[in-house]
Amino acid sequence: MNTLSTVLDTMITPEQCRMARAALRLGVRDVARLSGVSAMTISRFENGQSGGQAETLRRLQAAFEQEGITFIPANGGGAGVRAKA
Repeated sequence: MNTLSTVLDTMITPEQCRMARAALRLGVRDVARLSGVSAMTISRFENGQSGGQAETLRRLQAAFEQEGITFIPANGGGAGVRAKA
């Protein structure tokens, strides 16, 4: 298996980013502060205007995971998120 495709398969999707923010009740600016990614970049990613650079997506995912979000891969039922209880 190609390493690049493996890395990209584990990257979060725009939908997961929106779901994670909703689960944590965070605004785009809150996530920007937590991740070090600009609010404009997050908005563009979530709205599908940008695919997101790999490093940007890693930073977003790490910030959400630090806050208790688990990312669920698209395993037949669609990608999702789970918040720690």
